Amino acid sequence: MRSYRIGSLFGIPIQLDVTFLLVLPLFAYLIAGQVGETVGLVNQLPRVAIDPGALETQNVRWIVGTAAAVGLFASVVLHELGHSLTAMRFGYTIDSITLWIFGGIAALSEMPEDWKQELAVAIAGPIVSLGLGALAYVAVAFVVPQSLAAVAFVVAYLAVMNVALAVFNMLPGFPMDGGRVLRALLARTRPYAKATQIAATVGKGFAVLLGLFGLLTTQWLMIGIAFFIYVGASGESQQVVMKEVFDGVTVADVMTPRDRLHTVTPETSVADLVERMFRERHTGYPVLDDGHLAGIVTLADAKDVQPVERDAYTVADVMSTDLKTIESRAAAMDALQQIQGDDVGRLLVVDGDDLVGLVSRTDLVTAFNVIQESGRLASGSTEPANDPERGLV
Repeated sequence: MRSYRIGSLFGIPIQLDVTFLLVLPLFAYLIAGQVGETVGLVNQLPRVAIDPGALETQNVRWIVGTAAAVGLFASVVLHELGHSLTAMRFGYTIDSITLWIFGGIAALSEMPEDWKQELAVAIAGPIVSLGLGALAYVAVAFVVPQSLAAVAFVVAYLAVMNVALAVFNMLPGFPMDGGRVLRALLARTRPYAKATQIAATVGKGFAVLLGLFGLLTTQWLMIGIAFFIYVGASGESQQVVMKEVFDGVTVADVMTPRDRLHTVTPETSVADLVERMFRERHTGYPVLDDGHLAGIVTLADAKDVQPVERDAYTVADVMSTDLKTIESRAAAMDALQQIQGDDVGRLLVVDGDDLVGLVSRTDLVTAFNVIQESGRLASGSTEPANDPERGLV
């Protein structure tokens, strides 16, 4: 989804996902429609006695609903800021904090693998939420006059919701905060990857129960959160296992070397290129000019030329020079992350100005399976026969 930067805190970009722009009015509507029930709930707090009659008009309901929704998401930002500042203390970079349909996400450059650091980062957010809840309660109980019913309601609502946010996040739904606390505690006596697998299994079980509860009570947002937890647990568990398997493995270990690549020259006609693609079952080729890497040409480039004109155009006319490259000494895991981040199928392997090979998603998946099964990288075992992705970027 598209995100819009609205500012920064402590050097961390704050972004709004487009889904947040849809859910904020929804939250305001839901809060406004439930003001009567919510007043009854917050009035159970000691020293809180808000007059529900002062909130009965439609205009007041919409005002407090909107203010409460904005305050809730501001609290989510502060919750994520708690995670972020703690991670920054340990030297980790925070790419952004993004508000979206299910709350907020602090995007760390990498997750701490030291269990003490992960524990500190995981509990920082709920601690901030509990602190905000306590602060809001003190404000509504001792500072805000009860005669200011609208203000008192918003503050009391934020007191209750921040505590609820902390409690919900501490449930063992990895990769939620509680799931990360569980992984940190498991990692005290287990390898990090094993701790992740156990926490992810617990998280997926929790997600299934949460989804069933949401289905039985027709709470569609709860079902969405359950889906997010399940997918997040599966994805992070897979990433951690792959990182462990690829420990010490470089791009050079898994790439297809240059002498086995299918390439074309800038002078090749587009007609000949299309014929080669059909014959060799490739949809893209590195372009070498006098042995030097000049670009990359794909089926999409060739399709831009009308069939009757393909004899008149050459690869040089249609190729791309915007190349996705990586060095041969780079870690195999770095190649996988770059492929995922750039949303491409493969990378050109370049040392200096020289093309030395190509690494594809297929190479990495095959290498992962070989290493996981045998514990070593068998010579020549990383190249599937007749792989139609070879020679592509």
